[in-house]
Amino acid sequence: MGSNSALYDPCPPLPNVQEMVRSDPFQVPERYIRDEKDIANDAGLCSQLSSEVPIIDFSLLSNGNKEELHKLDQACEEWGFFQMVNHGVATEITKGLKDSALKFFELPLEEKNQIAMPPNDIQGYGHSHVDQVLDWSDKLVLVVYPQQHRKLDVWPPSPFKEAIETYSSELGRIGEELLRSVSLIMGMEKDALLLLHQELVQPMSVAYYPPCFMPDKVMGLSPHSDKGTLGVLMQEEDVPGLQIKHKEKWVPIKPLPNAFVVNVGDIIEIWSNGKYKSIEHRVVTNKSKARISYSTFYIPHRNVDIEPLDQMVLETPGSLPLYKKVTYGDYLKQTQKMKKEGKAHVTEVAKIAN
Repeated sequence: MGSNSALYDPCPPLPNVQEMVRSDPFQVPERYIRDEKDIANDAGLCSQLSSEVPIIDFSLLSNGNKEELHKLDQACEEWGFFQMVNHGVATEITKGLKDSALKFFELPLEEKNQIAMPPNDIQGYGHSHVDQVLDWSDKLVLVVYPQQHRKLDVWPPSPFKEAIETYSSELGRIGEELLRSVSLIMGMEKDALLLLHQELVQPMSVAYYPPCFMPDKVMGLSPHSDKGTLGVLMQEEDVPGLQIKHKEKWVPIKPLPNAFVVNVGDIIEIWSNGKYKSIEHRVVTNKSKARISYSTFYIPHRNVDIEPLDQMVLETPGSLPLYKKVTYGDYLKQTQKMKKEGKAHVTEVAKIAN
């Protein structure tokens, strides 16, 4: 697969948000302040439907439980997001990751910068995107699997490094099992989606969202859909922040104890011919508490051609493909050149105009 760095344009160095807040908690530079129209629109766009977000039992899915597979099909079609319980990752593993991440983010900036993201890559500590309005967060991004894509010079020191290894190994198992379940609800053999990836690539992003004294004026993470196949998020149980777009309103995802949040990415949307849509989501900040989140993504090899699968096209009214064929590497390259807000990239790069 070679290095992914060729897919990414150079990113200019950006200020460290955590450091900015540490030196002056009452400073919010202009580049982070959202458009007044967006802020004004927000009031009418927030919904309290959090309790309705589907909950899926991973242990039942893994056993091929028909009822749970039906619930998964509904969750992917109606929400594109669900909370997943009984995932089998031991509490000492999740706690080990959270404790060591907290210690890492508390290190002095010059120590964290020893693993800074190089200008032409997205692995390392820093910021991987530059938009008109900057996100109120800093992050560590690593490609964990396959192991030959690891850039160990931008991995954090022990024990954080080992905690990432242990957690990611568990998440590899979960990703494969989820893809088997999605294959089944798409009417295919269990391993069909795994085989379509050619090589299951597993990046991870650990994001630090500092508090902000004007939380409604900034975004921890701007609205976007994920460009991969699936995403699995572990969030803090006592600091909410994630919101998803459902029926044109922003729904806060209230963290459930010991649950992961799973979402459909753009690639599943294309493969399913739009039956399962990738959903816009964003992260809001708060005044008093920092939040750390742990996102694992599953993406195909960059040479894989992505197009609607035949049986999903037959399920579509008119039996026509709604998306054109794109090579995954090209898809990443084209979408990276676009402003990442919203879902414009799927529509403009892959969707066939009516």
